[in-house]
Amino acid sequence: MIVLVTGASGFLGRAVAAELVAAGHQVRTLQRRPSGVDGATDVLGSITDPADVARAIDGAEGVVHLAAKVSLAGAPEEFRAVNVEGTRSLLDAAERIGVSHFVQVSSPSVAYSGSALAGVAAEPASPRHAHGDYARTKAEGELLALGRDSNRMRVLAIRPHLVWGPGDTMLVGRIVERARRGRLPLLNGGTALVDTTYIDNAATGIVAALHRADEAHGKAYVLTNGEPRPVGEMFAGICRAAGVRPPGWSIPAGLGRAAGSAIERVWAVKPGIDEPPMTRFLAEQLSTSHWFDQRDTRRALAWSPSVSIDEGLRRLALSYG
Repeated sequence: MIVLVTGASGFLGRAVAAELVAAGHQVRTLQRRPSGVDGATDVLGSITDPADVARAIDGAEGVVHLAAKVSLAGAPEEFRAVNVEGTRSLLDAAERIGVSHFVQVSSPSVAYSGSALAGVAAEPASPRHAHGDYARTKAEGELLALGRDSNRMRVLAIRPHLVWGPGDTMLVGRIVERARRGRLPLLNGGTALVDTTYIDNAATGIVAALHRADEAHGKAYVLTNGEPRPVGEMFAGICRAAGVRPPGWSIPAGLGRAAGSAIERVWAVKPGIDEPPMTRFLAEQLSTSHWFDQRDTRRALAWSPSVSIDEGLRRLALSYG
């Protein structure tokens, strides 16, 4: 199959493109800079430019859509341009040329409204109730994609949760850097139970979704390792793998949320050069349980994770040398 992967210069997109190449597909990628994936053909451009999208998708039979604006801060119109209108443009182009398999890579945050998600499957995406511009626009994008599902173009959505592993500069990199500077507090002692997804498992699960689109289309699936652990335990494991001291101090969740709200207001007036150190959404995520029933996902995708959290942490430690 000729498969277009959008966002293949990112951590997860690159892994998915490489997995597709290894599976024998002809892989084309669309993003602003080279993907670095051996065996893939890069089309440099933007998901927000219909002409770039048309060039990249020409001749494709399958699409894996990962390109997104992922951030804790930013102008609302930027999130909408990429996560909603970019997705719409890609879906329009896919329908025009007769793409048969379309995987929309989404996020469990599309169904998060502030309370714990404990042992649930893929709850309905809700732009109205989702917290933050990222989650709201990803919810809209997911609903747009699933709304195009048909027997002609089989569409499904995959929601990987907290993807991490060697080379990750987003989750792992920020945890390690903030712990090294002593700026990584736990909220409520880090006791909230969370699912995470090792990078290899996220990539193979998304590729399995493409292969199983005929049977599994029309639905959303949360994808994780299926090994929920307390936030504090995961932070400590990542820090030990990187050779830094794990966080040893805690603040009440309410204080973290209040601080996050205050930082958001300051960031809106005077943005920093990186992500804000805390937002209300991040504080909620760090103090609220998020773990998911994986039975439907594994059955529908005929897939199961191959790398455990402990093995992933071992590999992470090796990457730090």
